[in-house]
Amino acid sequence: MKPVVTKLEHMHKRWATMSIATIRMPDGITVLRDVEDHGCAAAVLPYDPLRRTALLVEQLRAPQLVSVGATHSLEAIAGCVEGEDDPAATARREALEEGGLRLGALEHVASAWSMPGVSTERMTLYLAEYRPEDRIADGGGVAHEDEQIRVVEMGLAKLATLMAAGDLVDMKTLVLVQALRLRRPELFN
Repeated sequence: MKPVVTKLEHMHKRWATMSIATIRMPDGITVLRDVEDHGCAAAVLPYDPLRRTALLVEQLRAPQLVSVGATHSLEAIAGCVEGEDDPAATARREALEEGGLRLGALEHVASAWSMPGVSTERMTLYLAEYRPEDRIADGGGVAHEDEQIRVVEMGLAKLATLMAAGDLVDMKTLVLVQALRLRRPELFN
């Protein structure tokens, strides 16, 4: 016998749906588990191999502000998969919206559960090369979403230094920077 969801009670619905799942375990015991659902997501770390830079975004994240008083978060470009989009289309759309960047080929890194203990979100991670001429807009996010995103172009060596010092604290960004370091170590010298 496998675990079975016997009831899913939606407690709150706005950007995310918060639910309580009632699960019957193989031994017959019933457990309650909180579930957050806002769909799947994609993230991309654009990098320029010639100038040895990466394009990231910085913005306020309310949970970090509430938890530790952090007023900004430096992150890889990311967003939720919408409608019929696939993760690659989402990564390209978000790169344009947030970074003003037109991306070509995407290099798949991984698809993974971002917070498997509470969230249904699976995030697909990509690396993508870019050149200065691929910056076709200012970026900053979509105005009606009030994201107040600041685009940050940073040297890869500095990005590695931030990571080594423990100052890069967003998990998707850590994974993407480490993936780039493993795949293209010469860019970090």
